[in-house]
Amino acid sequence: MTLEVSVEHRLDAFTLDAEFAVEGGLTALFGRSGAGKTSVINVIAGLIRPDRGRVMLDGEALTDTATGRFVPAHRRRIGYVFQEGRLFPHLTVRQNLLYGRRFAGLPRRAADIDQVVGLLGIGDLLARRPATLSGGEKQRVAIGRALLARPRLLVMDEPLASLDEGRKAEILPYIERLRDETRIPIVYVSHSIPEVARLATNLVVLSSGRVAATGTPAEIMGRLDLFPLTGRVEAGAILNTRVTGVDARFGLSLLRAAAGELRVPRLDLPLGTALRVRIRARDVMIGLHPPEGLSALNVLPGTVAEIGQAEGPIVEIRLDCAGEALVARLTRRSVEALGLEPGRQVYAVIKSIAFDHHAFAGTTPAAGADADAVAG
Repeated sequence: MTLEVSVEHRLDAFTLDAEFAVEGGLTALFGRSGAGKTSVINVIAGLIRPDRGRVMLDGEALTDTATGRFVPAHRRRIGYVFQEGRLFPHLTVRQNLLYGRRFAGLPRRAADIDQVVGLLGIGDLLARRPATLSGGEKQRVAIGRALLARPRLLVMDEPLASLDEGRKAEILPYIERLRDETRIPIVYVSHSIPEVARLATNLVVLSSGRVAATGTPAEIMGRLDLFPLTGRVEAGAILNTRVTGVDARFGLSLLRAAAGELRVPRLDLPLGTALRVRIRARDVMIGLHPPEGLSALNVLPGTVAEIGQAEGPIVEIRLDCAGEALVARLTRRSVEALGLEPGRQVYAVIKSIAFDHHAFAGTTPAAGADADAVAG
């Protein structure tokens, strides 16, 4: 699936002028509040008719102002999941699910319903009404209703924004299953770095109605120039790893990245499993020599690739670790004391606390493992 968007539209004092193209998977539209994320998906879904431009899905023009073409929202076969489930309170979960199918004019097929119910783990909810559901359960039902309309594209407008951390943790694995086990492409709106790092295969960064950058999460999050948009507090990088072993004695899993080996709290995953690891800049220290006498288990060699613009006493450093980016946050004093400059060989020391449950895409530590304090 190829989605191409190139539109201009004025909404009161706000001007949307966005252009990007993505291929399948889960595309995250990321940006601060007011960046234009929801406006973009409303244009894609046909809820906004833009002043100029076009929207193409697999080569078909859904909107093209040059030719006057505009496919109505109900004929686009685009499923929409809102921030809140918007379920019908007087209907049961089963009836809510079937409504999407009836609205799309599709026959009731038990196999389709069973597949969606199993995918989202809502089999025990079918007889209940929305008032008795948690926030996470409501969102799973809302996703199921959208899926049963057999959409060619699914758009999700900050579906976790109204949930607390516990409910977010409940629903994230289901969104991952939706991404990995169906062939339905997803456009997912978020302003949360942890969500984007965990879910996205493509990332589009929006700022003031314009596209600031597109790429993979690893590419975007390793760019120092984008930190004003992606947020310095959550600044960091993503390493692509694979599970290569288990240290049963100390309750650790061994991960292999291009940059080297990592030891993390034990994960209930088979050997060979591909895994994204998000490492925040604040959890990385820099040394000029391989450290000795430290409790840190994870030391990766690298080269200083870029030194960012200082903001007060703090500066970010981008390292090239065998082709993968790693970001460290240091004081300007430390940068000067270490004589850091592009091309300098260094060692990145990753703090143990980096590997809490937020660091891994789609996994949880094994029972009994303490993800916030790895034995040194």
